[in-house]
This record gives sequence, C-alpha cells and structure tokens, in this order.
Amino acid sequence: MGRGKLRIYLGAAPGVGKTYSMLSEAHRRIERGTDCVVGFVEHHNRPRTEVMLHGLEMIERREIEYRGSTFTEMDVDAILARRPAVALVDELAHTNVPGSRNAKRWQDVEELLQAGIDVVSTVNIQHLESLGDVVETITGVRQRETVPDEVVRRADQIELVDMSPQALRRRMAHGNVYKPDKVDAALSNYFRPGNLTALRELALLWTADRVDEYLREYRGEHNIRTTWQARERIVVGLTGGPEGRTLIRRAARLAEKGAGGEVLAVYIAASDGLSSASPKELAVQRTLVEDLGGTFHHVIGDKVSDSLLEFARGVNATQIVLGVSRRRSWQYVFGPGVSATVARESGPDLDVHIVTHDEAAKGRGLPIPRGARLGRSRIIWGWLTAVAGPALLTLLLSQVVPDLGLANDMLLFLTLTVAAALLGGLLPALASVAVGSLVLNYFFTPPLHQLTISDPRNIVAISIFVGVAVSVASVVDLAARRTHQAARLRAESEILSVLAGSVLRGEDSLEALLERLRETFAMDSVALLERSSEVDSWTTAAAVGDQPVGRPDDADVDMPIGENMSLALSGRVLPAEDRRVLGAFAAQAAVVLDRQRLVDEAEEARRLAEGNRIRTALLAAVSHDLRTPLAGIKASVTSLRSDDVEWSEEDKADLLEGIEDGADRLSALIGNLLDMSRLNTGTVVPLIRETDLDEVVPMALGGVPEDSVELDIPETLPMVAVDRGLLERAVANIVENAVKYSPAGRPVLVSASALANRVELRVVDGGPGVPDEAKERIFEPFQRHGDAPRGAGVGLGLAVARGFTEAVGGTLTAEDTPGGGLTMVLTLPIAGDGPAVAAELPTSAVT
Repeated sequence: MGRGKLRIYLGAAPGVGKTYSMLSEAHRRIERGTDCVVGFVEHHNRPRTEVMLHGLEMIERREIEYRGSTFTEMDVDAILARRPAVALVDELAHTNVPGSRNAKRWQDVEELLQAGIDVVSTVNIQHLESLGDVVETITGVRQRETVPDEVVRRADQIELVDMSPQALRRRMAHGNVYKPDKVDAALSNYFRPGNLTALRELALLWTADRVDEYLREYRGEHNIRTTWQARERIVVGLTGGPEGRTLIRRAARLAEKGAGGEVLAVYIAASDGLSSASPKELAVQRTLVEDLGGTFHHVIGDKVSDSLLEFARGVNATQIVLGVSRRRSWQYVFGPGVSATVARESGPDLDVHIVTHDEAAKGRGLPIPRGARLGRSRIIWGWLTAVAGPALLTLLLSQVVPDLGLANDMLLFLTLTVAAALLGGLLPALASVAVGSLVLNYFFTPPLHQLTISDPRNIVAISIFVGVAVSVASVVDLAARRTHQAARLRAESEILSVLAGSVLRGEDSLEALLERLRETFAMDSVALLERSSEVDSWTTAAAVGDQPVGRPDDADVDMPIGENMSLALSGRVLPAEDRRVLGAFAAQAAVVLDRQRLVDEAEEARRLAEGNRIRTALLAAVSHDLRTPLAGIKASVTSLRSDDVEWSEEDKADLLEGIEDGADRLSALIGNLLDMSRLNTGTVVPLIRETDLDEVVPMALGGVPEDSVELDIPETLPMVAVDRGLLERAVANIVENAVKYSPAGRPVLVSASALANRVELRVVDGGPGVPDEAKERIFEPFQRHGDAPRGAGVGLGLAVARGFTEAVGGTLTAEDTPGGGLTMVLTLPIAGDGPAVAAELPTSAVT
C-alpha cells in the first residue's frame, strides 16, 4: 500500500476562496468517478461555501467533551474505516481539542496519507511556522496556530489561491466573508490594504521559492545541465571596468520586462591574469546591483568564458549580458575575446546580449598576456613541437635547403626548443634539446649518418647548443611560473580587497560572507564552528549550503581560527595554494562574528541607556505630579487640625474626602511609576495560569464610578492563559483612561468575545478620539495626548498597560470607535490546554 498524495490550497489571506476551490476540486473528481468524502470542512456560515457542500458525502464528526462543553473534531478512525480515495480536510494548521487522537490536524492528515488516502487540504500563508515573525511584523499579531513548513513543502501539489486586496475588501464589504457586525473591525485592522498586499507578496514569493526548489531537485535527479527558461534570470558579466554600471542597468531593465526577473552580477577573477579590476569600482558596482534588487557574486575561474557559462547554467540563467570588448583592434590577435567566446559557446538555451558602451575599443591599459597557466592543449602542442618538430625540420633542411651550414642549422633547432618551452614548459624543451642534439649529430655533423664527431670544433658547437637550449628553456619556464604566480596573487588580492572593504563597511552578514566563500571555492557547504574550551563540544556559529558538518574532523577542509574556532568546508579538497585566501576568509569571518556580538552588546547597552533616560524623565515628570496630591492632603489635614475654625460635619466630610482622593491619586501614580520601572528593568516575571475574564475584569473597575462602565463579558468565554495581577492592572489603566476622556452620561463599554485561539477584550469610549499618527505614540511613557490637564497624571497608564499585556503574551492596540471615540483592543491567548474556538474572524483580524 503506497502513501497517499497531498494537495494543498495555499491562501494569501483569509477569505480568498481556499475552501471554495477545494470543494470545487472535489466535485470535479466525483464527476470523474473518484470516491471522495468530506473529512472536515468549516464553511463559517458563508452561503456560497455551504452550497458547494451539497452532493458531497460527509463523514460525521467526532464529539469530544471538554470542561463541561461539547466540541466536534474530525473523526480520523471513521475516515480510515471508510477508506475513500480522497478526503477533504480543511484548516491544516488547526489545533485539536484536548482528548483528540492527535494534537494538530496536520498530524491527522499524516495518518490518512500513511494509510494510502489522498488528502486535499487548505492553509493560509500566515500559518506557516517559519513566517511567524514576518507575519507578526506585518499584522502586529503573533499566530498561535501554525504548521511546520516541511509538512507543506512535502505536498505533492501546492496551488496558490490569490485575490487582489481591493477585490477581497469588496467581498468583505458585501458580507460574503464575515457577518456584518464583524466587517468594520476586520477592514480597519487585519484586512487593511497594506497588510493584504504584504501577505500577498509573501505568499507569491514562498510559492515561487517552492517551485524553484522542485525545479532544482528535478534537474539534479535527471542530470539536466541545459537551461530551462521557466523564469528570467539574467547574469551580468563584469570585468571591473567602468562599463559595468551600464551593463547592470541594462540587465535590470531586461528583468523588469518579465514577471519575477532576477539579476545576478558576477565578477570572475581569472587565475590566468586576464583581468586587472579596480576594487573601488567593483564595490560601486556591487552596491548598484544590490540597490536594483539583484545579487553580486565573486568567483575564481581558470578561463573566464568557461567559468561564466558554468555559473550561468548553475543558477539556471536564461540570459547573459556582456559588454563590447574594450580591446584595441591589434589585441584581437591574441584571441576572439570573452564576449565572442561566450556567445559562440552559449548554445540555444542561453541568450547573450552584447551591449555597447562608452569604453568600447579604448583599451585595457595593459596588453593582455598570453596566459601563465599551461592548459592541456598547450602542453600537447609543446610535446609535438619537441618531438615531431626536429623530424620535420630535418626533412626540410635535407630536401629543400641542404647547404645552410651547421651554425644556421643549430639556430633553427634552437628556435624549436624555445618554441617548445613557450608552449609546454621545461620538460618538452629538454626533450627538444635531446632530440635536436642527436639529429644535429647524425644528419648534419661529419661524419654524416653516424653518432660520432670528427671535428673538435663541432663538438664545442654541439655543446654550446645544448647549454644555450637548456638555459633558454629554463628561463622561459621560470618566467611562465612567475607570471602564473603573479596572476594568481593578483586574483587573490582582488578578492581580499573586495572582501575586506565589504566587511569594514559592515555590508555583509556572517551568513553572506560564508556564502561568498562557498561560491568562491565552489564548495557544497561552509560552517563556522566554535567551542568554549578544548574539552567542550563544537557548536555552529553560522553555516550555509547543504548539510554543513558539525565537527572539523568531518570536513574536507579545516581552517583553524585560534584554538577554539574553526572554518569547516565540505565538497572537495582544496590545493595548498588556496589556503592563503581561505585563511583570510576565516579571519574575516571571526571579525564579522565578533562585530555581530558587539552590535548585540551595543543594543543591550542602548536598552540600558534608554532605561536610564526613562528613569531621568520619570524623576523630572513626577516633581510636580507627586506634589499636587501631597499638597492637597497636607492642606486638608492642616485645616482639620486648626483650632481657629469650627468645622461642620459636612465640611469635615469634604476635607476627609479630599484626603482620600489625594491618597488614591498618589497611590495610583506611585503604582504606575513602580510598574514602569519594573518593565524597563525587566523584572516583570508573569505567573501564567488559567483565568476567567469575568473574574478579573470586574475587579479592575474598583477605581472608577459604578455608572461609568457597562460590562458585556459572556460566561461562556474560554479561559485565558495570563497573570491575573498583571491583567487586572492593565485593564484598570485602560478603563480609567477611557472613563477620563468619555463624555458625561455616556458609559464606557467593556465587551469580550472569543476569536479562534484568542479572546478579544474591547474598551470603547465616546471621547474625542486620537488621530492615526498618534495611535502608537499614546503608548509611549510620559505621553499625554491633546490638552490633558497636568493633574491628569504623568502619561504612564497606557504604557504600563501595554507592557503588562505583552508580558502575558497578548497585544494592546488602539482603533477608532464608529461614530467617534477610541477603542482599545486587548487580545489574550486562550489557555494552552483550552479548546480552540471556531472563529468568525481569523486570529489576525482582530487587532
């Protein structure tokens, strides 16, 4: 029995039509004769979705008793017993009620797949575990129900369900998504156009990455080296010359013409010395390509054209942009140049754009050397010149020009030796010396056709020929080696210069530096390992690539950095000459790691400085606000103790009431100051436990008049996981602030409702409200909006409320009240072992 197939409809946002699409797919499969059942579908009372359920067989849900209430969940056992071909399972990230077969619904789906049942499911992009921080940054709400990315990535099919923000908001306004009483809150919070646009982009990018991943896997499994033009990837070949900026901008324009175009600029430091780039110019071009949304790559290659094509095919590029050569006309005698070679060898799968520029044909400043590294073809030609050359020259001298003389014959053979040295190096040159001396002795030195010499002067001539030939061959070979060393050092210096510049400017993160190292040496993975001492185990400070090693002993290349840090590379064994550059990379990696830690320490110091600033501001702010209630208390006490005045009982009551009010104000002020100090010093340690809101909220209203607040807290609300004391202080501050600004005769409404895995508490006042640009500022310490009187406090109430709310895992935001006023929205997590509530709004739609 094989494993079932999983198809997922991935939604960019709630309400885009995932469930509708899933049910439509079910009807299509049933029409084709497929046995399809509904395991669990949540239609949220949406009429069009309910209609799609007609005609589909539904597996009865399982009822689970929990804390005196009955909940329904998907009955996995019933589906396994029914054994359909396809099961529809909605809301993959759902958390099951305690007592269910599994804790999460995706685990239920995994069981169905293991049983050979195909599953069609749905999930929103905000529920992917890896995107939790990103979604929280966008929407301001942390998703509590998540599904591991790997579960979604393993799906056999992923279909993105998308809709423009404007269309989705129209659907909501027409009542097609939520009930009318929930539409305004949703549109003004989670479903703002900016939020929806960001989530849509997030979904598109995640899906595109998944497609790229699948494509890479497929190409690797089938050993496909040709380019598939599924997505426009444009590689820009840079030489380090000023024309690079023109090429980058041209590539960016080409990328903009196609959806999802990507620009990759690559500079290849040739080990044969064919380039002499300016590090400063490369840094400028790197900044330019990154500003245009592309990436910069720096690699070493023996032959620039081959390395460029290999890089382009490795990243599945579709186009290559190169500039017209800067060579002068006479320099083409050394070869056709990189641009022409790439265009000739690119094949039908890569389009090559040759772009004109102002630097064309102006020269490179220095003649292009022939090349220092001796390739295989040059060595073969060297040996052919050394062995076959003397035979051909002998035939020529014997048949065509037989009487040139021994001296001229020796010069011609010496020329062959020099040619062999230039082409193949020292060994072919020595072979040419040996063969040439024997041929001269046998064919051109009397007595002919014998390996003897009768004239002593000819012996001297032959000896001089051998000595000169060996000397010339040695000098030519040494010059070639020195040229190769100089070229390699130049390539290394270019890389190190760019590396040092980017690190000193703080442009690279540690991961980016390791990725550049991996690309430079064509390795599979790179890891920076460290340990506290020699007896401790190694830990990974940073790593890039596939399956990085966890110990230096497991790496193909190990570069120690001090006693307790090491750079471990996997993929191939590097030659000894590459370890010098590798050592520089290792040292720079250690510097970047230290810099990152210093940045973290600086951030910690900044937080401490901010705490000191707040404490200083606190002292300055309370200098008046503490004195005001104290002055009132002292005045009332002095009056009561005065013997000069006979106070009536009514006067005494008023003075005592003034003392009590002043003491209450003083107590509240000192309480807020202490709370703010605890928040800034990080000494607030919440004691999280299950709590009923209907027990906490009434206790928080002791400081406001009884008729100033209207409560609407249902008893059926699930319990929340909070610290009761902190929540009470937060609610008290919020309500007191609302009562302060609400007009007389209009009570503040405090209501609560359950939404998915969270509970929402709303404090609604009918006051003057707060403009949008000030809605975040009112939560900062020592901020009092508008013309609040000085005696109204020091502006800490809402700051303390938000701090306490976030300490217990909730959020506190402000929004406009329909008809005027301000609504404070406090969201709290349902207790960890509490039931998940079927929501009328998604979790992220409430703030």
